[in-house]
Amino acid sequence: MKLIVIAPKGKMGKLIVKVATSRPDMKLIYGIGPKGREYINKDLGIVCNLGEVIAVSVVDDLENVIEECDVIIDYSNPATSMEVFESSLISKKAVVCGTTGFSVDQLARIKEISTKIPIVYAANTSRVINLMYSLLEIAASAIGNTSDIEIIEMHDRNKKDAPSGTSKEMGEVIAKALDKSLKEIAVYGRQGECSRVPGTIGYHSIRAGNISSSHTVIFGLQGERLEITHHAHNWECFAEGACDAASFIYGKEPGLYTVKDVLNL
Repeated sequence: MKLIVIAPKGKMGKLIVKVATSRPDMKLIYGIGPKGREYINKDLGIVCNLGEVIAVSVVDDLENVIEECDVIIDYSNPATSMEVFESSLISKKAVVCGTTGFSVDQLARIKEISTKIPIVYAANTSRVINLMYSLLEIAASAIGNTSDIEIIEMHDRNKKDAPSGTSKEMGEVIAKALDKSLKEIAVYGRQGECSRVPGTIGYHSIRAGNISSSHTVIFGLQGERLEITHHAHNWECFAEGACDAASFIYGKEPGLYTVKDVLNL
């Protein structure tokens, strides 16, 4: 499988390159960086701090090299990712996307594009996080209607979107189990004097230091509570999941796939 990695200088891009170089079923052919960066045309191994030359270049024009690849992995930003999707549509290339912060219209466009090319879209590619989604579905189905549900998520100081894409997916899983719409029941932060509105899901976003990722969902009942928590100690689990997704999507029919499909959960 010939692989292109978008934004290889980013925290996820570096790890994806590191994982991909260790996989016998993957051959990195290019990294794609923003135009004008000082590392354009340099070796991908050096740019990603692998400590060795891997004879793969970082370039700044996806359109010039996209025909050579089989799969693109993209963890960048919404604007860049939408350009990647549009280019991939033209060239009929598979995409694994872990970018978060898309607008409603952008998500609708991604879904439309997925009718023409295979896409794995996931706010979180961790195997354990996706197992947590299944646990949340079970808990919400069993006690969700009698619980006060709160989601607390923590990330590093540089994360731009809040709440996180992962916590939004968690809310969607819970809302679906309750036969409700997350848009109608989500509450983001609180201040002032007010009682909790029954049947809502409360979101609380913490941004501090270099926290990799932490998500806790609380089901609060009278006299007891259930907490389901996941902590990522670093981002390697997400990079491994991204490469698993690339292996999965290679050769698949068009469609919008999730990590549950990748892991057969």
